[in-house]
Amino acid sequence: MLIVAALYHFTRLPDPAAVQGPLAKLCCSLGVRGTLLLAPEGINGTIAGPRDAIDAVLAHLRALPGCADLDWKESGAETMPFGRMKVRLKREIVTMGQPDVDPSASVGQYVAARDWNALISAPDVAVIDTRNDYEVEIGSFAGAVDPQTRTFRDFPAWWAQNAHRFEGKRIAMFCTGGIRCEKSTNYLISQGVSDVFHLKGGILKYLEDVPEADSLWQGECFVFDKRVSLGHGLTQGRHGLCHACRRPLAPEDRARPEYEEGVSCHRCHADYSDADRDRFRERQRQADRGECFGGPDLP
Repeated sequence: MLIVAALYHFTRLPDPAAVQGPLAKLCCSLGVRGTLLLAPEGINGTIAGPRDAIDAVLAHLRALPGCADLDWKESGAETMPFGRMKVRLKREIVTMGQPDVDPSASVGQYVAARDWNALISAPDVAVIDTRNDYEVEIGSFAGAVDPQTRTFRDFPAWWAQNAHRFEGKRIAMFCTGGIRCEKSTNYLISQGVSDVFHLKGGILKYLEDVPEADSLWQGECFVFDKRVSLGHGLTQGRHGLCHACRRPLAPEDRARPEYEEGVSCHRCHADYSDADRDRFRERQRQADRGECFGGPDLP
């Protein structure tokens, strides 16, 4: 069994490029794969590998200035869910495009997974899913508002158009692991919203800690690796991925005539030319031969 560690930490990294090389070298030497993003605002990513290797990388990260409190969520995988190791430099570790947003200054009130049901069941609470539309499509909390955003960068514009809907409400927000909520709750605070809450540890922590019999979660949780989705207890879900449009596919979607592994699905078949599909087929042949082929990018 391999360990999959999803992590993020907001802290000031004055020279992310100086961190990149040693971190990449360590991960590759230990056989760890995945994606880690470095930016002046901190670190974000998901990595997978043997227990000892993951522990070594986490220890390295916690030793970086300002990262002693780095937290992460773990799950398991029978096979390696990533094709290679990538350590990338970014402007933001999760892109919102709002330069004044600073989660290290203030965020909403954290709510533990076991206390989440009581909060979101309260009549004066509006629950908002801060994830992308294709993530929400396969699972969300009962009654949650879906902003139908294609990327996280779209969230501020959605809020500007819809803020009036939530006057007089407390706002509870959630995402996969917590990072998008750190930014979105800071953003709402900057917009004058006072009662803002978010799920500590995100959906992954909820699915780990809350028994399915007590759960208000419906469906599966999209994850950004080759497992594609997870269910209660962080067991692997039933969804696959269309590597053309990067959208999750249920088994019945993969049975449709438009589906070709690595090439197209019913949602995107009409969006690409024959030349595009020929390129996708070659990419799939490379993947079948075991050549490097990464999973979906982080949000």
